[in-house]
Amino acid sequence: MSVWFKLPVNEAVPMERRLGTVDAVVIGLGAMIGAGVFVVFAPAAAVAGTGLLVGLAIAAFIAFCNATSSAQLAARYPMSGGTYVYGREQLGPWWGFAAGWSFVIGKTASCAAMALTFATYVAPTAWRVPVAVLVVAALVAVNYRGVTRTAHMARVIVAVSATALCVALLVAVVGPGAVRELPDLAFGSWYGVLQSAGLLFFAFAGYARIATLGEEVCDPRRTIPRAILIALTVAVILYALVAVVLLVTLGPDRLANSARPLADAVGATGWNWAVPVVVIGAAAASAGALLALIAGVSRTAMAMARERDLPVALSAVHPRFEVPHHAELVVGAVVIVLVSTTDLRGVIGFSSFGVLLYYLVANVSAYSQRGVDRMYPKWLQAVGAAGCVVLVVTLPWIAVVSGVGVVLAGCGYRWIRLKKFNDT
Repeated sequence: MSVWFKLPVNEAVPMERRLGTVDAVVIGLGAMIGAGVFVVFAPAAAVAGTGLLVGLAIAAFIAFCNATSSAQLAARYPMSGGTYVYGREQLGPWWGFAAGWSFVIGKTASCAAMALTFATYVAPTAWRVPVAVLVVAALVAVNYRGVTRTAHMARVIVAVSATALCVALLVAVVGPGAVRELPDLAFGSWYGVLQSAGLLFFAFAGYARIATLGEEVCDPRRTIPRAILIALTVAVILYALVAVVLLVTLGPDRLANSARPLADAVGATGWNWAVPVVVIGAAAASAGALLALIAGVSRTAMAMARERDLPVALSAVHPRFEVPHHAELVVGAVVIVLVSTTDLRGVIGFSSFGVLLYYLVANVSAYSQRGVDRMYPKWLQAVGAAGCVVLVVTLPWIAVVSGVGVVLAGCGYRWIRLKKFNDT
């Protein structure tokens, strides 16, 4: 008999509930801040110019719709796996698999993006890949030691990155060379604005990490919805401030071509002493995002393995540290391969593709809930689902084509596995 079927699903080791609201909010912010502030504004400016502000508003509203769906579902199904579990329970196994597989591939790409962002800020060009590999290995080791260690490190990282961001925003506004006039709000097309919204959505997906930690959160029906909405609100305010400051300081053209936008914005004011502060904050934020991403992806992989949609060995929980240690090691290995073979901007569109499909299933799942399970009006889920579809089709075509190919490959794998199981 295949290794797939050696461990019955109902023998999976339960995980201990240790995280409170503050821990969950910090993990969610740690996942969002690095991506939103230090990665995505440059490619968004490249396709929309100052219209990225409109794209940011669109992305934020769709993220809010998705957040209400995730909160409503997580309150009903407080277990690891996020929308993979919600889709299975509400819509059926194939919906759940589509969501879980989309999340795993999209967020694995996000892990690579965060590792490369860290390396871009702290290392010269020739050393960026080795540094990215080392930070992935180090943070997999932290996650391997237990979720409370993950939460404690996330607190430190969020504090450091938030302090650096405050310094950067202050210097960019009041520095001697600061420009204090917003460029004209002009953009080439609505397609460009919608594409910028799809790319910026990449920055809002961190709150999903809270839902994927459902088995480790105390009082999940109360804690998960509250933590998701708090983390998202803080992130939206921060993103809006940063977007305006970057456009005012650099202008849309310079922003579009910047590899380190906030560092360049601070340097443009003439207060070069603040640039190292921003570099430290960027490194901390990227590491925080990577830390939370590894935790979320590994737990979704664990949930899929429990249902035998991935190899059952990935469902193993460490007897001492109570983490899905096999899944975390595999995720770390795949991310190391990605950072060795791809570039930073190339993975952002692919990640957005996978995450938007994931939230499409979340919205449809939440729409199907009834009775006491409902916490928000259905129109929010309908708008969220429609918004996910619109943003997916306006992403760069390479991201769409490659994303469709990988999703279909995953579905083909599951079909073959089911056929093999039925034949044995």
